Amino acid sequence: MTVVKKLCAGVALIMFCASSLAESRLTVSIKPANKELKANVEGYIGSLGERDADALQRFSLVAKQQAVKAAQALGYYQAQISVEVNKETPPQLKIKINPGEPVHLRNVVVQVDGPAGELSQFKLPKDAHLKSGDVLNHGAYEAVKRYILTQASRYGFFAGKFTSQQLDIDPQAGIADVALIYESGPRYAFGDVTFSGDYELDNELLHRMVPFAPNTLYNSDKIAELYQALRSSDYFDNVQVDANPAQASGDIIPVDVQLTARKPRSMGLGLGFSTDVGPRGRANWTRHYANPQGHSYGAEMELSAPRQNVSLFYDVPLDPPLTDKFRFAGGYQYEDLPDTDTLSKLITVGPEWHSQLDSGWQRVISLKWQHEEYKLGDDSGLSTLLLPGISYAYLHSDSQIDPSQGYRLQFDLSAGKEGMGSDSDVVHSNAMAKGLYTIAKKHRFLGRAQVGGTESNGFGNVPPSLRFFAGGDQSVRGYDYDSLSPENSDGDKIGGRYLVAGSVEYQYSVAEKWRVATFFDQGNSFNDLELPSLKKSFGFGIRWISPLGPLRLDLAKPINPGDDDDDGIHIHFSMGPEI
Repeated sequence: MTVVKKLCAGVALIMFCASSLAESRLTVSIKPANKELKANVEGYIGSLGERDADALQRFSLVAKQQAVKAAQALGYYQAQISVEVNKETPPQLKIKINPGEPVHLRNVVVQVDGPAGELSQFKLPKDAHLKSGDVLNHGAYEAVKRYILTQASRYGFFAGKFTSQQLDIDPQAGIADVALIYESGPRYAFGDVTFSGDYELDNELLHRMVPFAPNTLYNSDKIAELYQALRSSDYFDNVQVDANPAQASGDIIPVDVQLTARKPRSMGLGLGFSTDVGPRGRANWTRHYANPQGHSYGAEMELSAPRQNVSLFYDVPLDPPLTDKFRFAGGYQYEDLPDTDTLSKLITVGPEWHSQLDSGWQRVISLKWQHEEYKLGDDSGLSTLLLPGISYAYLHSDSQIDPSQGYRLQFDLSAGKEGMGSDSDVVHSNAMAKGLYTIAKKHRFLGRAQVGGTESNGFGNVPPSLRFFAGGDQSVRGYDYDSLSPENSDGDKIGGRYLVAGSVEYQYSVAEKWRVATFFDQGNSFNDLELPSLKKSFGFGIRWISPLGPLRLDLAKPINPGDDDDDGIHIHFSMGPEI
């Protein structure tokens, strides 16, 4: 029995010590209720820690002083504050506040003199809370001062200063006057940009990447643009941009850039899988700078069961070098689609002019020579075409990996003329649009539409690469890859002159990285402008947002399958950005 008593006493002692060490509680009650003032008092006082009742009693005077400061910070200079300690377990510090009438602003002068006063950027934001009649808020007063100083630093007014920064408060009268007057002084400008460090490129090329000319008025955004331009050029591992006002001569700031070149060569390997082509591997090798002019070249290769290709390129930067370039490219592709009775051996070579328009559109002008040996069902052929072409692409997206809003537009047009490097007349066009819109962070709506057409003086001479097929992960789910196509007299799928395909999809976020989806697809390829019956399908899917982009698993069922179509459930797996 004695042992039991000792054990019980020990347990009681442990429980008493644990309760005595429990964190003390703070209770703030304000009448009338004021959430902002309550939060400010709690923030000023902070955590009470593991104080016992006696320690809280000693701390109560400090707590009251902090509560007074918290109230005054929000303009309550007549607040009545009482503090008491409740010795319950755990002990409690109770603060009761009657805030009274706050101090209001009477005369408010916020003025920016000098050249900065002419800039619209120095107009105070609408939510500044610093105008006559507003309740005094010390945080708003300090925020306006910081805003002016931040804007001055951003736009190059480095000699500026406040000639007046007064906040006069009359607590008894309940009024306060503000006088903030900032004299900006002259606006500094950029001087010459100098480059140094470990690199082998011509300075002339580097200067073409600078987004401003000497004597351009200072703007810190331009420094960020210069840094980003050099980093995205693919030439450097490290970039440091220094535009120190302390080094200015007069009001001209020299810009010094320190560069460290990246390794001249790189290689990448990748593996993937989709139900369209099955397992696939990718490899690329790039020489990022071959000479001081910044030329680059490389090779890319893709291997999958139905398709293998290898391509080579040589790039010459144009002006501006980050967005415009001349590319000479060539490649070989072998494609064997047994389900469509199509085989193609394609060689392409030719120049391309890449440029970005002021509107944001990416434009590519090309002159492509292609030689294709092919088989369509029991027919075989050989095609040689010289195809001048032009394409436009535009992408607007809030994320490269997993966007929530955005759209993509793509237009392609190429043509060949018999007797001018081509063995037949042909015009090939394709247009595609994708869009994504999210509501309330959980509801995502996606749409996709694609149309295409090929005109020729003899469609029988048009090679598979310029014909249209539908079906598959990126076309009409519920049907096999490229299985939707006109057929010849033997029932072989040989591709069509025209293509129409579209999709609508709804996704719902069930967790941070998981979404469920439902979709409806339709489309087909055909030879007559009088549209045939479009193939339709519907289904459900799951999306997992990986670090490389969404992984999509879909179950799709055809709605109106033909005699040769599998009317069962089709599984589709793919990955990558959704627009």
